[in-house]
Amino acid sequence: MSNQSVGTTISETPERESFYARIGQKNLAPLWTSLNDLITPEPRSKCMPAHWRFSDVRAAMMEAGDIITAKEAERRVLVLENPGLRGESKITTDLYAGVQLVLPGEVAPAHRHAQTALRFVMEGGGAHTSVNGERTIMNEGDFIITPPMAWHDHGNESDRPIFWLDGLDIPMVQFLDASFAEHLGEDEQPITRPVGDSDVRYGANLLPIDHRPGGGTSPIFNYPYARTREALERMRRANAWDPCHGLKMRYVNPNNGKYAMATMATFMQLLPQGFSTTSYRSTDATVFVPIEGRGRSWIGSDVVVEWGKRDIFVVPSWHHVRHEADEDSVLFSFSDRPVHEALYLFREDRGVA
Repeated sequence: MSNQSVGTTISETPERESFYARIGQKNLAPLWTSLNDLITPEPRSKCMPAHWRFSDVRAAMMEAGDIITAKEAERRVLVLENPGLRGESKITTDLYAGVQLVLPGEVAPAHRHAQTALRFVMEGGGAHTSVNGERTIMNEGDFIITPPMAWHDHGNESDRPIFWLDGLDIPMVQFLDASFAEHLGEDEQPITRPVGDSDVRYGANLLPIDHRPGGGTSPIFNYPYARTREALERMRRANAWDPCHGLKMRYVNPNNGKYAMATMATFMQLLPQGFSTTSYRSTDATVFVPIEGRGRSWIGSDVVVEWGKRDIFVVPSWHHVRHEADEDSVLFSFSDRPVHEALYLFREDRGVA
C-alpha cells in the first residue's frame, strides 16, 4: 500500500501566482496548493513529546501561592503548555492540562462551564470538591469528574496544600465554538446530597430502579485510588501481562460501560519492577502521570523520559512508546480516545518501532 501524499507537487508560475492573488481577494483559494498538508498519509502534529518534573512544578506552584490567592485567581493553575503549541494553552492538539494548588483554608469559588473536566490528585488529601450539590473528599491518586455545566467548587480544610492535575477538553470545545460558562456568585454551592451519595447509588454494580441514564458522563464523580489500586493488585495475581501495557484498565461509566467521560478516556496501569513493554502507538495523544514508582519511556525515535512519582509526560499522536519500570509503578493517563472512536478514526499499532 502506498504511503504517498494524496496530492501532487505543483509548480508555480507567474500566471498562477497572479490568479491566486486575484481570487484571494474574493476569499477563494486553490485546493491543489494545500492538499498535501490537508490530507496526510499519516498523522502530523505540532504536539511534541514533553516532560514536566513535579519538583519543578511544585516549586513554581508554591511561589504562585505567595503572590495570588485561589479566590483572586478563581483557579490558581499553572498551564502545562506543550512546547510545540506554546501560547495556545494546550498539552496536546485538542486537550488542556494544568496543575492546581489549593492551600489550607482556601476556597476556589463555584462556577460551571460547558467543558468536561477531570481532576487527578497528585499530592495531599483531606480537601474537598463539590459537584452538583454533593461533596467528596479528595485523596492522593483519586480520579474525579466534573461533567459539562455542573456547578463545582473546591476547598481545603486540611493542614497541608493539595495539588491536582486538571485535564479538560477546552481546545476541543473552543474548536467547536461551543463554550459557555457561569459564576454562581458564591464561594460554595448549596450541599443537597450526603457525602458519597453517587457512589452508594451507582458504584456497587447496582443502579436505582427508577434511574434513567442521561448524558455521556458517569454518574460517579469520584473514583478513589484505594479501590483502583486494590483492583490492580488483585488482577496481577491472575492476569497475564499485556506486552504493550503491562496491566492496564480503563475507568468506565456504569450507565453504559463506555468511558467515564464522553470526550476523554482515563486509564490506570501497573508495570511491575523490571517490566519492559513492547512498542505501541495509537492515534490518541496521551498524557501520563505516574502515581507510584519510577522508570523511563522511549517516545518516538529519539526522546527518553526518565520519570518519577507525580511527573507528567506526553506521548503525541502516532508516536511509538515503550515503558520500563525500575520498581513497581502505577501510571494514570488520559486521552481523547472516545472522540477518535466515535468518529471511526482510532487506530493502534502493536508493532515494533
